[in-house]
Amino acid sequence: MATKKDLDFTYTTLDQIFRLSIGETGDFSGARYEGDFSMTLEEAQENKYRFLVDNLQIEQRSKVLDMGCGWGPFLNFLKQKKQVNAMGLTLSDGQAKACRKNGLNVLVKDCRKVSPEDFGSFDAIASLGAFEHFCSLEDYLAGKQEEVYGDYFKSVYDLLPVGGRFYLQTMTFGKNMLPHDEIDINADENSDAYILALMVKQFPGSWLPYGHEMVTKTASPYFTLKSLSSGRLDYIETIKQWRRKFRKFNVQKYLLYLKLLPKYFTSKEFRHKVAIFRISPNKVCFEREIMDHYRFVFEKV
Repeated sequence: MATKKDLDFTYTTLDQIFRLSIGETGDFSGARYEGDFSMTLEEAQENKYRFLVDNLQIEQRSKVLDMGCGWGPFLNFLKQKKQVNAMGLTLSDGQAKACRKNGLNVLVKDCRKVSPEDFGSFDAIASLGAFEHFCSLEDYLAGKQEEVYGDYFKSVYDLLPVGGRFYLQTMTFGKNMLPHDEIDINADENSDAYILALMVKQFPGSWLPYGHEMVTKTASPYFTLKSLSSGRLDYIETIKQWRRKFRKFNVQKYLLYLKLLPKYFTSKEFRHKVAIFRISPNKVCFEREIMDHYRFVFEKV
C-alpha cells in the first residue's frame, strides 16, 4: 500500500494549491455528469453526492464513514444539506487539518485497519478514490493484490450491519494497460510507457486493480453488487475542469507555484511528480483506455 509519506506528497505537499484551485472542501475524485457535460464541475460533484445518499440509503439519523475523505467534500455535503453526522479518515496530515478547520470530523488513520472496536459500526460507508492506493507494485509482483483487496472488503464487512451498503469509486487498469515491465520514464513522451511512468511517479506506492472484474471478485464473499457503472468519460471531463481551475490566476496560489521552482529546476524526480501541472497522465490514460474508472454500490450479505 502507499505509505503515509507517499500520500503526504500527493495530498499534503500540494495541499494549499489544490484547495486554492478547487475550494476549501474541493473534491479530488471523479464527478458524475451522466452524459450531461453542460453541468458545472460543482453541479456534477453534487450530483454524485445525491447518488450516494440515495443508493446508500442515508437518512438524518444514519452513521456514515467516509474512508479516504480527502478535503471532506462528501462530509460537508452530508453536514450542510442532510444534517448527517458523519466522520472521515485520511492518511494526509494536510487534508485532516483542512477538514478540521472547516468543522468536519476527520481523523488521520489507515482506513484499511478500522475495526468495530475503534468507532463501532456504521449504517453506510463510502470510499471515493482511496482503493487506488491500497495495493503497491510490490504487492502486485508478489501475487498479493487480490489478498490485499479481500482483506479490505472483510474489514468493511465487519463495520456494517446485514443489508448495510458500501459505495466504492476507483480507477482501474483498462483494456490497453501495458505489462508493468514496459513502463519506462525514459520512453518517448507521447508513448503509453512514458505516460504510465508519470502515473507511477504521481502516485508512489500505488497499483490499480485490473478492471471491475477484480474488484467484484474480491468483494463477492462479503457483498452483493447492487450497481455498477463506468465513470471514464465523466472523469475525463472532471480533469478538464480541474486543469482550468489550476491555471486560473490567484496571487496566493501563484506565489506557491513560485516557491516550488527551485526544487523543480534541481530535482528531476520532483519534475516527474508535478508533471500533472503540465500534462495530465490520468486524462491521457482514460482517453487511451489504458485506465478505466468504476462506481460500485455493494450491500452486505
